[in-house]
Order: sequence, then C-alpha cells, then structure tokens
Amino acid sequence: MDGIFLVDKPSGLTSHDVVFKIKKQFKLNKVGHTGTLDPFATGLLMILVGKATKLAFLFDALDKRYTGQIILGKAYDTDDVTGKVIDELPVDYTKDMLAHAVSTFKPNYMQLPPNYSAIKQDGIKAYDAARMGKALTLRPRYVEIYTFDYQAHTETIDFDTHVSKGTYIRSIARDIGQQLNTYGALQTLRRIAIGPYKIDDAKPLSDITSNDFIDHRLLFQNIQTLKLNDYLIKLVKNGVKLDERQITTDKPFVVVDKHDEMIAYYEPVHHEYRVKYFF
Repeated sequence: MDGIFLVDKPSGLTSHDVVFKIKKQFKLNKVGHTGTLDPFATGLLMILVGKATKLAFLFDALDKRYTGQIILGKAYDTDDVTGKVIDELPVDYTKDMLAHAVSTFKPNYMQLPPNYSAIKQDGIKAYDAARMGKALTLRPRYVEIYTFDYQAHTETIDFDTHVSKGTYIRSIARDIGQQLNTYGALQTLRRIAIGPYKIDDAKPLSDITSNDFIDHRLLFQNIQTLKLNDYLIKLVKNGVKLDERQITTDKPFVVVDKHDEMIAYYEPVHHEYRVKYFF
C-alpha cells in the first residue's frame, strides 16, 4: 500500500495515536502524517502510507481551513483550554472593537507562535522548554489570513478561517483577546480542509477500511507528464537528472514510460530537473 488515508480525527487522540492505529489495523510498517493536529482538536488528518511517507513535501505549503470557538477572559499557558489558567481579566468589548481586532491580522501579519508548539530552537522543542518552565524566545513569523468569518457572543467567538501554512490558530485566539483588552484562548478547533482535500472526503478513524485508501498515483493526476523511451527510462530509474533536451518547463512533472506507467516525479532546480519521488 502506497498512498494516503483521509481521517477525521476525534478529540482526545494525538496525531501519533492515529498513525499507530492505522499501522496496527492494516499491518503496515511505514506510516506518517502531513501535519499535526493537537489532541483536543478534531478534523482532517492526512495519513501517509508506504512509499508515500516520502511525499510530505507535496502538502507542506498547502493552505488550511478551520472552524472553532475562542473563549475570552482567561489566559491559559497553552493558549487553549487544555492548559492551566494563569490570569483573568473582565470581558467588555464592542462590535467595532472586534472588527478592528480582526482587521489587524488580515490579510497578513507577523504572528508570534505559542510557547507550547513544536517549533525548535537549538534542537529543543518549544513545548518541552515550556513544560520545564524555561520558555523559548520565539520569533514572529509571517502568516496570511485569507478569511476570518466570525459570530460573537458575550464571552465566546465562533469562527471559520482560511489561513496559510504555519499559522497557529491558538495565536489568533490569543491576539484577538489582546486587541480586546482581555485574554483569548482556543476552546474548540476543527480542521476542515488542507488545500484541495476536504473533511467531507474523510472518514472517522473507527470507520476507515481499505476501500478508503487513495493510491499515491492519484495525487499526481493533474500534473503534466513526460513520456520517455526505454533507454531514458532506465536512466530515470537510476535517478538521472534531466534537462532542456527532454523538456522545458518551470513546473514539476511526472515521467512515464511507453505504457503510461508512472516512473518518477521531477522538480525543476535551476536549469535542470531532479528526481523527487519514485513510484
């Protein structure tokens, strides 16, 4: 099995838990995922299987969509309600204040990651340092917030957002609270899309069967192909670099043989093309 499963992760499981359960259910050796979901979060988790564990690069740059709820008035050390309450402030804001708060991070802003995150500095993960009481000094990162639709209640804000890779929704919750002169934390979170992959196409972990498996070749069906002769196919299988003698393009492509069998996926690097993945 080389490909992916689209899993609707339940709350209470880590992404690693899901990987372990898929590995056990289908008796697989190589299983991974394309991006962690916090244990309390639910929603789309893409599980990579077999050779496809080497395809994480296809999904790294994809945008994501989430729905969830922000709770105001309490500061948590984790920026979500799974952590410890470390301070409280009253909640008193207007619609205009909230609209202004949202406008400060649309369409983009420099976002400070949460202390409890998997970001590494000098080989140390931020959440490990935070748990030891030695929080790292993290640097703000450029993120894009394409949409942020919301419905405000007295002390909670329901939202639906579309963001770029690397965006922390917990940080958005925290930053909205600061803009409203109080605290904000993430109360619920559900990932509903990763690029073109939607939660509607996913299955709950308990319902996943082999019929839900997506072969790795299907991930490349919209990418241009280059058909080569037997001699060049033999070289491609050995990882040879290609150049303008075979193709001229600034986009990735899939090399196929005379039977249209996929052989390798190539990406342009400077003035040549290099193998990124073998089928």
